[in-house]
Amino acid sequence: MQSIRDRLEIILSRLANRAADEKVFTRLYVEPARAAADASDARSRAGVTLGPLDGTLVSIKDLFDVAGEATTAGSLMRKTAAPAVRDAIIVSRLRQAGAVIVGKTNMTEFAFTAIGDNMHYGTPGNAADAGHIPGGSSSGAGVSVGEGTSDVSIGSDTGGSIRIPAALNGVVGFKPTARRVPLAGAFPLSGTLDSIGPLARTVAQCAATDAVMVGEAPSELAAIPLSGLRIGIPRGVLFGNMEGEVAATFEHCLGKIEQAGARITDLSIDDMIAELRAATKRGSIAAMEGAEIHADWLATGVLMPVDPHVSGPLSRAAMLPTPVYIRALRRRAALAAAMDERLASLDVLALPTTPVTAPTIVSLAGDTELRDHVEGLLLRNTQVANQFDLCAISLPMPGMALPAGLMLVARNGHDRRLLRIAAEVERLLGGSSAIGG
Repeated sequence: MQSIRDRLEIILSRLANRAADEKVFTRLYVEPARAAADASDARSRAGVTLGPLDGTLVSIKDLFDVAGEATTAGSLMRKTAAPAVRDAIIVSRLRQAGAVIVGKTNMTEFAFTAIGDNMHYGTPGNAADAGHIPGGSSSGAGVSVGEGTSDVSIGSDTGGSIRIPAALNGVVGFKPTARRVPLAGAFPLSGTLDSIGPLARTVAQCAATDAVMVGEAPSELAAIPLSGLRIGIPRGVLFGNMEGEVAATFEHCLGKIEQAGARITDLSIDDMIAELRAATKRGSIAAMEGAEIHADWLATGVLMPVDPHVSGPLSRAAMLPTPVYIRALRRRAALAAAMDERLASLDVLALPTTPVTAPTIVSLAGDTELRDHVEGLLLRNTQVANQFDLCAISLPMPGMALPAGLMLVARNGHDRRLLRIAAEVERLLGGSSAIGG
């Protein structure tokens, strides 16, 4: 059997060969990773294990603190930030579980925007076809797992930033219920909406990683049979503007799920989505909370080296009066409670993660209108889980020319049950369809 150290060296040599054009990783931890790999191999020889993540090659998004270095969060502006005093909580928990942390992955600046481009550190090419966008904001995370330079990558998800790159790169991406995983030591975008979760090849890897980050004892993930499960399909606005192949493959997957004995029913949530849109029309909660995080440099009025796709929405949100924000939060809390009630009779919702596959990088580069349109489409389905305080997972749909995902969404706090259902759907659809490694 191949040692962890040998697997690590293969990946490090792959990365060394493309070092001049590296866009997936922003930093590598070569010597600490070797030491962690050797320690894991030594435990293995002694018949000892720290659990299911022992020896797993993990990368972390460039917004998690690692002691002794500045956390750049995809921005040039933070290169001179004070070094982190300690590791983010999730980073220290991963280390304690024996994970081998290979490096930090690229992301969109300040975790804003869903395309996955970064004007400072370059745009990672999609794992299925490097000419296509990776999806964001956890862009490097999606590509790294898709191409096999990490077993697991840790991302953050405020409106879809784990599930969008997972879907577009053909891997599994899990967004837990907000605040399930501690946010301490993660550079924030929106304290209300941010979640930390894994991207991996399998649901089981996501579940094991989630348990470690939550601080739970790892347990075997027992799949739940689909027979008799109630699955709601939120047809309506979330099914508009869909690429033909995405729509056809989703319906094909749904047919297989139904054949396995699940009870499929349509469940409209269009009224709730419309109400939430009305409540956040003047500014999204993510933009308003992000504007507070970045208030100091936004207030200077000095042109900062920040991507205008990021600074623009933040500047506009910074101008909004406090009552607009408080009302949006209050309305959102009421709508989240109403959504919980509506989902009470179901086990999960199922829908395409994104209505489209990844467009080419070049097609969006010079066309702001198209870029905005694509970004709206990429976020449309995923952000429902953040806005209504739910948990969600994206699974690769089989047989696609370019990857796309099937998303399962469950009620607040039903994370473990969602993972167990997802494990059975994954088995039914034929497991992982990741590209590399």
